[in-house]
Amino acid sequence: MSDKPIVVLAFSGGLDTSFCVPYLIEQGYAVHTVFVNTGGMDESEAEKIQARAFELGASGHDTIDASEALWGSFVLPFVQGGARYQQRYPLLCSDRYVIVQAMVQKAHELDAAAVAHGCTAMGNDQFRFDQSVRCLTDLPILAPIREIQALTNTPRAYEIEELAKRGFGVDASVKQYTINENVLGVTVSGSEIDELGAPSDSSRRLTKPRIQWPTESLRVSITFEHGIPVAIDGQPINDGAAALAKLNDDFGAYGVGRGIYTGDTIVGLKGRIVYECPGIEVLLQAHKALEELTLTKQQSDFKALAANKWTELVFGGLFFEPLRADLETFIASTQQNVTGTVTIETQGGSVLPVAIDTKNALMDDKNVYAQKAGWTAADAEGFIKITGNSSALGASKSATIKQAAQEISFKQQSVVHS
Repeated sequence: MSDKPIVVLAFSGGLDTSFCVPYLIEQGYAVHTVFVNTGGMDESEAEKIQARAFELGASGHDTIDASEALWGSFVLPFVQGGARYQQRYPLLCSDRYVIVQAMVQKAHELDAAAVAHGCTAMGNDQFRFDQSVRCLTDLPILAPIREIQALTNTPRAYEIEELAKRGFGVDASVKQYTINENVLGVTVSGSEIDELGAPSDSSRRLTKPRIQWPTESLRVSITFEHGIPVAIDGQPINDGAAALAKLNDDFGAYGVGRGIYTGDTIVGLKGRIVYECPGIEVLLQAHKALEELTLTKQQSDFKALAANKWTELVFGGLFFEPLRADLETFIASTQQNVTGTVTIETQGGSVLPVAIDTKNALMDDKNVYAQKAGWTAADAEGFIKITGNSSALGASKSATIKQAAQEISFKQQSVVHS
């Protein structure tokens, strides 16, 4: 047993965490690596990550399967909420929180002196990791990649060079891109993506290009109970992570769920990534279609506020903020009638909810939009007059409205009858 202090390192086998192992060893630590598998990696890939850790000098290594924990703690409340960050990004970064939980638990088991991660000083994950660790333990946090940024303005090139000096090679794809993959999907950055160029097909992981899409359309039915997906094509979802992985495979073949997102980061920068999330896209679209039928307008409007706030907290590194749990309780309470089956179809690139079967639709045979209603024409005229009265009065007294109306010009065709 080494008498060196133990540091537990969250390890993925990528460039940054690979660099961390020899760096921390040279700082006097016994490095125990932890690969938290949140999906997207099969057993052979996990074995390669373990071999990489020992090749780099780790004194111990653990592989922890957290894919089902990710399904329960993130996927279900995210699908129920349905709000993407800045209306675009589907929060594929959210495995960071179960990674931190597993890392901290292992550190306590080993009586470690510190925990460590491979986050840079330029990105969001440093906040997510540090803040989450602080919420769960008082152990010191080591961040080697942040430290070397005092030595270089090009940390990735520096890491590659330093690893090479120590006899450790780096995979070619790692040199080109930063890739994060889990059961939720994949995010890719770096190279031409950071340079605002068109992403190369080499950035694809889960989705096929159009030329490879199947010619036949694909239909899948998703059954929900109280807003929770419970079956796919009638087969119960007993393993959420496996079900999501299958949706990734089936719909990824049609190019579903791929996007380019440029948005605001926690650290005040603009960030550009390519993301792929076929399964999440299917679940979000199916749930939204069912929810639109079963929630009242007031529920939908207010729930959107809560869901957006939940998403801001999770994206922003505040997963362990008590408000997140409060919001989840509220969102779950809106889902009592969100029960039914939605048929999702793709012909490639996008998905449509083409059929919905639910007993809880807020519709009846007496009132069908633009077709028939259980009220009279006089009722409708009175409703319009009363509801619009204030706006009509406001418009009649508004100089701005009057001026705008006068400035509108119309093209007119004259027809002369002979």
